[in-house]
Amino acid sequence: MVRLVDLEERMLEALLAAAAGDEPVQAAALVAGRWEPAGPQSERVGPYVRRPVSRAPAAGPDDVEAVRRHARPFARTVARMAPASRAGILENASRAAAEHREGLARLLALELGKPLKDGRGEIDRVADTFAVCAAEARQIGGDTLPVAGWARGAGTTAFTYRAPAGVALAITPFNAPANLLAHKLGASFAAGNTTIVKAPPQAPAVSTAIVALLVEAGMPYEAVQLLHGDGSVGAELCAADEVAVISFTGGAATGNAVARAAGAKRLVLELGGNAATIVCEDADIAEAARVCARTGYSNSGQSCISVQRVYVQRSRYEEFLEAFTGQVAKLTVGDPLDPGTDVGSMVDEDAAERVVRWSAEAAEAGARVLLGGERDGATAMPTIVAGPPPTCSVVRDEVFGALVAVLPFDDLDQVIEECNGSRYGLQAGLFTRDMDRIITAWRDLEVGGLVVNGSSNFRLDHVPFGGVKDSGFGRESPRCMIDDYTVVKTMMLRGTSLWGAA
Repeated sequence: MVRLVDLEERMLEALLAAAAGDEPVQAAALVAGRWEPAGPQSERVGPYVRRPVSRAPAAGPDDVEAVRRHARPFARTVARMAPASRAGILENASRAAAEHREGLARLLALELGKPLKDGRGEIDRVADTFAVCAAEARQIGGDTLPVAGWARGAGTTAFTYRAPAGVALAITPFNAPANLLAHKLGASFAAGNTTIVKAPPQAPAVSTAIVALLVEAGMPYEAVQLLHGDGSVGAELCAADEVAVISFTGGAATGNAVARAAGAKRLVLELGGNAATIVCEDADIAEAARVCARTGYSNSGQSCISVQRVYVQRSRYEEFLEAFTGQVAKLTVGDPLDPGTDVGSMVDEDAAERVVRWSAEAAEAGARVLLGGERDGATAMPTIVAGPPPTCSVVRDEVFGALVAVLPFDDLDQVIEECNGSRYGLQAGLFTRDMDRIITAWRDLEVGGLVVNGSSNFRLDHVPFGGVKDSGFGRESPRCMIDDYTVVKTMMLRGTSLWGAA
């Protein structure tokens, strides 16, 4: 393996040191083992600080061609690494993420307006994700097949093992650019692949930092290449013959475009949601209100499983509204670099304006806007919309912002039908003590996961995660992703049997 030696300074330290100052952080591409900061630059303006916070080289056709040219030979090199070696590197990366927690959280705050407390939580998950990927790398194996149980299999021994798919493409979103990159790149490397990363334009420095962290933890440059750019770069890479498997997280429309460009390739698509949380009459209303307030506005609601719709049984509806409004009113909105801030800014002013526009639309349709409905630049004030009609955008579509709609329901079958009316089906929450309700909801809700006595916005990184309908397909956890990132290879030994030939 050739080690990366192109920079006199370590890339990660250079990025984090720059983030501590007032000048824009210079991100870089990683192509064929070389960090490339030069080239036509795209600039990221921090949504809260409203000044340039990072720059990155925008990939052109020559960069895409260079990445493609090196992908296949790099894949052969990585596939020959022992799983123990890959696991050791991922464990190093887990420790490094914990070590650089504060600097990485600051970078998230600058590029995305994500509060430090949310950024620290994301980096904690990065560390956990790399550790889980390391553990899963050590478990990759195969099977001895019971072929001799059938007459035609007598005299034959057959084995399988999980082989690397070869070249993986990871297209990552802006809302959790560090942890979702850790999932995609960590699992791909654990499986023995080389990975091409297409970073989100809103988080070029964060993406560069996570790749640099892995490289400096021992990942050979053959295992990863990184490009920055717009959707056209992603489209070219999706269509590349060298790519065997694609993992994409983002919007449904873009996911459909990824699938069309990819053609007959393996796909893992996580395409967003319109998450519902159901609060039944037997629930602890105070606790449900506290949890929904905390998880409905974390990261300004910019999560595919963020609490967007809360359905409360009618007999407890007003009680919940009062408790929920009180909890949301306590949230501190402001500077994401202030450790006390709960809600920072959204990714840009257009996203914040969508929250304002959709809450006004709901009010015109007869809903009550109990809090919020305003913005300051890219900062959307936490917004509560009570009783919107089902045709409103805040009920029908994905808000992906600092807005929660609260609606009454009468019985469980009715609310399950209302929840299932969404074209999305990623994850749901349910507050109840009734086991029959729990089993009914788990069975009948059209979602990939159900959180009981918690909101929709809860995830364990080592547990299968993914959706149905327009929320995509495939499951994003290291174990499940390794299955997608590998292929089953079979070998049959004719004339040799562990069980005898007679």
